[in-house]
Amino acid sequence: MRRTGARRTFERALRRCGFVHVAGVDEVGRGCLAGPVVSAAVILDPDRHIPRLADSKLVPPAERARLSDRIRAEALAWAVGEVGPADIDRMNIRVASLESMRRAVLGLVPQPGFVLVDAFRIPGLMTAQRGIIKGDRRCASIAAASIVAKVYRDGLMMALHEADPRYGYDRHKGYGTPEHLAALGEHGYSIHHRQSFRAPSLFDVITRDAPASGHS
Repeated sequence: MRRTGARRTFERALRRCGFVHVAGVDEVGRGCLAGPVVSAAVILDPDRHIPRLADSKLVPPAERARLSDRIRAEALAWAVGEVGPADIDRMNIRVASLESMRRAVLGLVPQPGFVLVDAFRIPGLMTAQRGIIKGDRRCASIAAASIVAKVYRDGLMMALHEADPRYGYDRHKGYGTPEHLAALGEHGYSIHHRQSFRAPSLFDVITRDAPASGHS
């Protein structure tokens, strides 16, 4: 997929309407089998241009790490919100994703006057907001949030891998890759897995691909 830079068109329009601080929000980890869902909120400084902001999925890892460092250093504000596996199981993943976004926005200092969100609107947020379809590719502050959230979550998954290398989190970051499914077949679910993510198709793959080790 060709990478195109996200623009500040939405932010500029809102500032012309009198909104001084405009935040972008995005989440990562919604489709994973393990680890938290993480959101970031970022208020970019209108006087400090950060080039090459784009959807985190389109940015190579090394560049993504550099961009995340620069965003956190040069943004007017940034914050991260996360919801762990146990709460994901209790809430369901959609509600947990929105809650992680709400936590990220509430963590900003200063608080924004307007929030731009990738695709969704955030319930329980008193701040004016707008959901933008494909916002992480179209809107600079949402793209910045996607990069910060991705780098932060990848760091969490690397720490989980160091504590328990059986599942290969350093490679797949908790997504349902064949390697991860095979590890689940051999070792079962850990406390870091989302126990509610147990679709019949997942069991079929685990049963088919699991080594003959006696584990179920």
